[in-house]
Amino acid sequence: MEHWQSRLDELARRHGVPGAVLGISSPGWSGVAATGVCNSRTGAAVRPDSVFHLGSITKVFLTTAIMRLVQDGRLDLDKPVSAVLPELALGDAEVTDRVSLRHLLTHTSGIDGDVFVDTGRGDDCIARYVAQLADVAQNSPLGATWSYCNSGFSLAGRVVEQVTGQVWDAAMKDLVFDPLGLADTLTLPEDALLRSTAVGHTVEDGRTIPVRQWQLPRSIGPAGLIASTVSDLLTFARLHLDGGGELLTTSSVEQMQAEQVRVDAKYSLADTWGLGWMRLAWDGQTLIGHDGSTIGQQSHLVMLPSQGLAVALLTNRRTPHLYEDLFREIFAELAGVEMARQPVPPAEPLGLLPTDYVGVYERAGQRTEVVIDDGKPVLRVTTLGKLAEYVSDPVEELPMVAFEPDVYLVPLTGSDHWLPVSFYTLADGSPYLHFCGRASARRL
Repeated sequence: MEHWQSRLDELARRHGVPGAVLGISSPGWSGVAATGVCNSRTGAAVRPDSVFHLGSITKVFLTTAIMRLVQDGRLDLDKPVSAVLPELALGDAEVTDRVSLRHLLTHTSGIDGDVFVDTGRGDDCIARYVAQLADVAQNSPLGATWSYCNSGFSLAGRVVEQVTGQVWDAAMKDLVFDPLGLADTLTLPEDALLRSTAVGHTVEDGRTIPVRQWQLPRSIGPAGLIASTVSDLLTFARLHLDGGGELLTTSSVEQMQAEQVRVDAKYSLADTWGLGWMRLAWDGQTLIGHDGSTIGQQSHLVMLPSQGLAVALLTNRRTPHLYEDLFREIFAELAGVEMARQPVPPAEPLGLLPTDYVGVYERAGQRTEVVIDDGKPVLRVTTLGKLAEYVSDPVEELPMVAFEPDVYLVPLTGSDHWLPVSFYTLADGSPYLHFCGRASARRL
């Protein structure tokens, strides 16, 4: 692990990441490397057992808990959620009657995904969150397209609460954390205070500084509030690499990893998704994993089932470069697999303008406008609602570069990284824009 410690140290410094922990596990061998500080204000060093936010990797933990309940006959992936939550009311009555756990766990419910409403710290916060989904407009028809959906996982967490009779936090301890011996995996800030805990960082006026809020609202818990150590995360990964152990049946593990839905838009977070897992295609190999982004922190877990390899990275600054550089080296050296490359602008401009796509595309957390200004295409992105509190500038104007006839690239603010913007239509002909893993319907 000495080599990877050196690479983590060097690459974290190069990319301005205050602190990070790297974990690697393969059959018969595992190692952990730590670098930097948990908090640049206090100078507390990152330790191998420091706790970081997992962000949306939480979704795979929740799916694992749900699969345990399915195995026990207490839940059914394909029955309407309303059978468990008869009081459920969503923005669309038909979706209320038909939406299933499979829809929720594969991001195909069509429920607007970025509804970040703070319903308080009480044990009823998730129930109160689900109640307010009645006022949220349906973003797309049920099952019509894939769109990353945090709201759906909070709803799935409420299903777990109802079936177990416990708050989500306690149910996760009973169903996943404690059986696996994950002593440093937690959901509540009062538990994090007892450990070496990382604080997220952001960049303001060229300086990397700690964020002013440690955690998202508790109501978002099932979608992204688990925090953990890299060793605990690797233990969880081995559960899914080694056939499920005593927690999951082989069938449950295989269902979670198998293709459940194909993403319509090109160059999204993944081409296909399983139950909870994203499925990656690198160098002719199928890998599974999940990323997590939260307030000033970013996490990554990627697994190569064919070789039993798991690699996890937890950081306290959001930047794609440390992950891409480090994982590219690790998977090439340890597995002989080349990591897929993100699209970049073509050397010769294509000379295409998104004339057919000019308009306004909107969902709960974001308004996206495609405009042509002085002959040049621009993507105007406005962050809406509660999410606007977590960004330094809620309005960004990003130049669009044609990559393919239906795909344009825009620069990630403050870096040389490019993000794809894809345009496509649903089966009924409705036009949609896909950006950062989310589908937005054209409104104007």
